[in-house]
Amino acid sequence: MHVEPGYVAPAKVALANVGALGVVMWTCAKHIKNFSVDPFLIVKSLMAASVFSLFMQSFHVPVGPSELHFVGAMAIYLTLGFTPTLLGFGIGLTLQGAVFEPADLLHLGVNSLSLMLPLISVHAISGRRVFNRDSGEKISWAQIVKLDAMYYAGVTSMVGFWLMISDVATPVSAWATFALSYLVVVLCEPIITYAAVRGLKAFEGHALVSRLTAVHSLSLREPV
Repeated sequence: MHVEPGYVAPAKVALANVGALGVVMWTCAKHIKNFSVDPFLIVKSLMAASVFSLFMQSFHVPVGPSELHFVGAMAIYLTLGFTPTLLGFGIGLTLQGAVFEPADLLHLGVNSLSLMLPLISVHAISGRRVFNRDSGEKISWAQIVKLDAMYYAGVTSMVGFWLMISDVATPVSAWATFALSYLVVVLCEPIITYAAVRGLKAFEGHALVSRLTAVHSLSLREPV
């Protein structure tokens, strides 16, 4: 999901940085507002950033104008919650750029928005109900696959948007190859997500799991 340096003009990168900073500030405001309700939000955000960075570094392959990454987005989102995941993306990308790929810092805002905006959309459309136990919504294998598909459709669309406004002519076929490569992630990632949710739900009564995860807000549909 990284857009390689040089594809997006500096002026557009600057606008993306402003947009990403706006999302981070909005997220931080939510942290401050909810701190009295959940004083572990900051810890969860750092956990999200750490797990995200680990996933990102575990598998990344160049595909056309971008890269195929194992992001682990839905695993992090469903186990740690919306706000920590959103902020964790920004922190994780910053750490990854500073430690492993300094060139990626040039597109920090671009790449952050590519992950953040799809998550905001997924949360608004479907995810919010999942975290509301009163809604009667229960997590199932099929729903996890649906959330993953929605999220990565958003990520690949964001990369397509950056390529569309870039100063480097990129064939649609190159973007399509990149987008199709994420089918591998959509097929594999739900296994880890489902295992993580089910595993943590088994210990949701434990103090650490209750305080440092969001699984207590989820209802899990038992397999038939």
